[in-house]
Amino acid sequence: MALEVVRQETAPAPGTLARGRAHAREVVPAGQPPAASDEKRLLRYGMMPHMLCPGCGHGIIFEAMLRVLARRYETLDDVAFVAGIGCSSRVVGYVDACTLHTTHGRPLTFATGLKLARPELEVVVVTGDGDGLSIGGNHLIHAARRNIDLTCVLFNNEIYGMTGGQLAPTTIPGAYTSTSPQGNHERPFDAAALAEAAGATFVARAQSYRAREFEELFLRSLDHRGFSFLEVMSDCTEYFARTNRLGSGADLLISQARAEPAIEEDLAGRPTLQDVPARPVRPVMSMGVLHESSRQTLEEAMGISGDRP
Repeated sequence: MALEVVRQETAPAPGTLARGRAHAREVVPAGQPPAASDEKRLLRYGMMPHMLCPGCGHGIIFEAMLRVLARRYETLDDVAFVAGIGCSSRVVGYVDACTLHTTHGRPLTFATGLKLARPELEVVVVTGDGDGLSIGGNHLIHAARRNIDLTCVLFNNEIYGMTGGQLAPTTIPGAYTSTSPQGNHERPFDAAALAEAAGATFVARAQSYRAREFEELFLRSLDHRGFSFLEVMSDCTEYFARTNRLGSGADLLISQARAEPAIEEDLAGRPTLQDVPARPVRPVMSMGVLHESSRQTLEEAMGISGDRP
C-alpha cells in the first residue's frame, strides 16, 4: 500500500492516523495498517493505541499469539476470538478477526454456542484469572467436561488488573491487594490442574518471559481436537507490582525466571542483577504440556462436527 510521507511538523488530515517521528511521519488512512511485519497485518489499527500498561506481560503474550496466527493463517476469516471482561479480554478487540467481547466470566458460554452453530470455525477464548476462574469458574469446568473443540488461553497475572487491583482466586499467599491489605490468607487455584481434573484433553502452562515456548504451546493447542486449556503466567506492573514493591516489568520477568532453580542459580551470580527483588513473584510451577489425551468431542457426540481450516 502506498504511504504518504509528511516532511513537516503538521497535524494529520481528518480521517488519518499519524505514525512515527515529527518531520518524517507516515500518514495512512484510519483503520488501515502501514507496511508492517506479518503479525501486524492482523491488527485493527483503528483500535489503536492499545490500553495495556508499559511492561505488562499481556502485551508480550498478545504479540506471541499474533506471530503464531500469522504463520498459521493467510487471513483470519475462519477464526473467531471470544473474550469476557478484564485487561486480557480487551486484546481481542485489536485482532482483525471475528470477535466477541462478552459479559464478565461468560466467554466460554458464548464460545460454546458459537462452536456448536459454526463447528468449522477455529474458536479461541481469551480470558483472565478473574474472568475465567472467579465469576467464570463454573463455565470453565463445564467446557472442559464437555470437551468442546476450542482453545482457551487464560492470562494469569494473579490480580484484578482493570477494576482496582482486587484479590483474585490465583493471588499468591501473603500478597497485598486492595481487598487484602493485610496480605492474602487464601489458597490460590491451580488453574491447569483444575482444567485437567474437569476433563480438558489438552492442558499446558507457559510464562510471558518465555514467549517462544508459549508460541509452540499455543500452536499445539490450536492443533489439538478437543478442549485445549493454555494458562500463561503474566504480570501486572501497576496494581500488583507497585502494591507489593516488586519493581518494574523487567524485574518481574526476571522474577519469573527465578522460579526455575537452574535459571536462578545463573542469575544470582550476575552482579548487575543483585538489586532485583530476590523472591519469585510466584512459586516454582511446572511448565509445558501438562496433560494430553483424546476422547470424543461434544460436537462429535452431537453429530455436528465440521472440518476446521
